[in-house]
Amino acid sequence: METIIETISDYFTWLTLPAFKITDVLEILILAFIIYNIIKWVKYTRAWTLFKGLLVLLAFSMFAALMQFDVILWIIRNTISVGIIALVILFQPELRRALEELGKRKLVPNFISLSDADDNNRFSDRTIEELVKASFELARNKTGALVVIEKNSSLIEYEKSGIPVDAIVSSQLLINIFEHNTPLHDGAVIMKGDRIVSATCYLPLSANMSLSKELGTRHRAAVGVSEVTDSLTIIVSEETGKVSLAQDGKIIRNVDGGRLKSELVQFQKLDPFAQETKLKWQKVRKHLFRNKQDGDD
Repeated sequence: METIIETISDYFTWLTLPAFKITDVLEILILAFIIYNIIKWVKYTRAWTLFKGLLVLLAFSMFAALMQFDVILWIIRNTISVGIIALVILFQPELRRALEELGKRKLVPNFISLSDADDNNRFSDRTIEELVKASFELARNKTGALVVIEKNSSLIEYEKSGIPVDAIVSSQLLINIFEHNTPLHDGAVIMKGDRIVSATCYLPLSANMSLSKELGTRHRAAVGVSEVTDSLTIIVSEETGKVSLAQDGKIIRNVDGGRLKSELVQFQKLDPFAQETKLKWQKVRKHLFRNKQDGDD
């Protein structure tokens, strides 16, 4: 009987599962998440076409190996190192966009804020009312407009491409900026908090091939800046007089006043954890400043 059991156990040895630890499960989940997101990212960019080309080359390499085409295999082996460099060059815009997307993720909260203003919100309720009023007044007159509102990612790179304004947001000012035949009407307005910091700013155009062909340069610029920053952009179409929003690489078209206001209110609120750390930092600053004053006295 023992001999039979040993024979059976020896026969089924290959079915024995390897030692499995909780770290192995965690590693598999992490790798699955990374691979899934890479495939998802590649699918919705121009890299998808290049990726399909690479699959064709891989299939051809396997065919050459099966048919034992020695010269072709020698060429493939000796050009693979150059091919890796070529891949980096070909995928450079997509790789840069992926790194920018990773940088947008708030993996580390912003503990240090040098501004004491606007402790509860990014901007005031009055600013929301002025933005909504200006947007639909411009839409009614079919005046094109592009208003980019900063969140956490700095827009200084795009601010420098325009003309400094540094004025409190008001519907009259926005309407006047985008009025036809005025010096500041072309390009985008950039807002930071309750202030317009710059006008006639140039924005990067989106390379997303899935965007509707109906969308013009203004809408593509709005989506483009939302792909590389966490900003919110209000777009007023000059052709249709419709108001749209762009955020996180997506566009919401033909919004009404209620939807625009609700999106702005949602965008207005600061992250609770970031707000708590900001208040703690401000208390530390005040304490240090008070101690410095006492030391000077």
